Amino acid sequence: MRMSLIRNIHRLKKFQCHRVSCRTLFGFSRPDDWNKAVTDAEKVVGYPTSFMSLRCLLSDELSNVAIHMRKLVGTKHPLLKTARGLVYDGTHNLQTRGLIVLLISKTAGLSQNNFHQQQDVIEGILPSQRSLAEIAEMIYTANLIHKGVVNLSDIQPSDGSVHDMELGNKMAVLTGDFLLANASTGLAQLHNTKVVETISSCIGDHVSAEFTGLQDKNGRPYLPDNVTFNDWLNQTFLSSGSLLSKSCLAAVELAGHGLEEQTSAFEFGKNMALAQQLSEDLKPFLKPEDNLEQLTITSAPVIKYIASSYNKHPISLFNIYSQKKILEVIKDSSILSESKTLCNEYGEKAINSLSKFKNCQAKNALIKIVKAVVDV
Repeated sequence: MRMSLIRNIHRLKKFQCHRVSCRTLFGFSRPDDWNKAVTDAEKVVGYPTSFMSLRCLLSDELSNVAIHMRKLVGTKHPLLKTARGLVYDGTHNLQTRGLIVLLISKTAGLSQNNFHQQQDVIEGILPSQRSLAEIAEMIYTANLIHKGVVNLSDIQPSDGSVHDMELGNKMAVLTGDFLLANASTGLAQLHNTKVVETISSCIGDHVSAEFTGLQDKNGRPYLPDNVTFNDWLNQTFLSSGSLLSKSCLAAVELAGHGLEEQTSAFEFGKNMALAQQLSEDLKPFLKPEDNLEQLTITSAPVIKYIASSYNKHPISLFNIYSQKKILEVIKDSSILSESKTLCNEYGEKAINSLSKFKNCQAKNALIKIVKAVVDV
């Protein structure tokens, strides 16, 4: 089993050099722009983008998980899809978050009062910042796996047996918990109480994201009667923006920078996450032939439309409309162009937040990534 995992890791490295699609954590930007931005960024940080430590991946605990995973083959348990993405997705959709943490670390550099850490710097990045990038990936992955728990009372015969689905739930809970435990251990080893507090709050935010009112009891997208665009902003920050923005802040804190630099790093991560999610939400409307199945009623264009003067439909109807009907309704308004403008605004805010830092390759790499994200 360990040799199998090693082969999978080598396969990931091979895919890194031959990216054939651009399905990433940060949307579906044009392949050429996105691939070049990420490839250039990887060269800048001088570090492989597989942040999940080999010791963690090759541990007996995860080896046992891989063995039991075979029992889920043939079922529709979400954990299978998540596992395929973790191991076989050659587009490295899990590494981009950590890559940004490393880029912001190198962009900020060490504070002038931190000369005692100079000898530890490799490629302009501290070992503690590299550990932070790995921790951020583990927390994100743990949350992704935990989301794979299904409501057993709602499963259909075609989904698989109740026994198999229950096994999948147990594996999702235990595997996610295992990764969170490793992340917590890594946080403690950073010996920085502020960073521990900051990153720990991201886990709480992930939990809070499940109780914002934009999901039903089974976790499916749902629109309450009083929904506003602020609900989308809150949901996006809790589910993705919190971890990215606070990880960027923590990276700057580890380098000894003050509140002003930390705030700039936080604003970059927050606006980057908002731009990414808005860009992703726009894809089903701009390219329905490829992405219609990803359209949800809680996407930014839908909520923005509902809150606009164009809306002539009761909110309750959107909860039962088909994806094609929603597409038809939204396309007859100017919401898409307004959403694209807003996406660009978030991208500009992210870039402007970097003005506090000196010009360098890492900063340019971050700017290129932002531009690739908002290019929808």
